Amino acid sequence: MSTGLIVAIAVVVVVVIVLLVAVAPAMRRRREARQLDQRRGEAADQHRGEAQSREARAEVAEQKAQRERAEAELHEARAQMHDKGLADEELDESAGREGSERTR
Repeated sequence: MSTGLIVAIAVVVVVVIVLLVAVAPAMRRRREARQLDQRRGEAADQHRGEAQSREARAEVAEQKAQRERAEAELHEARAQMHDKGLADEELDESAGREGSERTR
């Protein structure tokens, strides 16, 4: 083999080694970036799922609170009617029912 051929092979080997050393960290950074993006996506999906679950529970709680508020308003309206003497028939009816239940 000629000296020129040996030098050319050595140069090619050195160039390949330099390229591998230079490219390997970039490839590692890209792989780590992809993994980080994947973990971010999974974390975001998990938080979105939890948010949807809590939103649904909040909706149910709001509906229950509205029903409770409506019932409270109804009782307050009945109390005001009793205060004004406008619901005496309810008192007569409930007294009649209690009396008939006691005789049984």
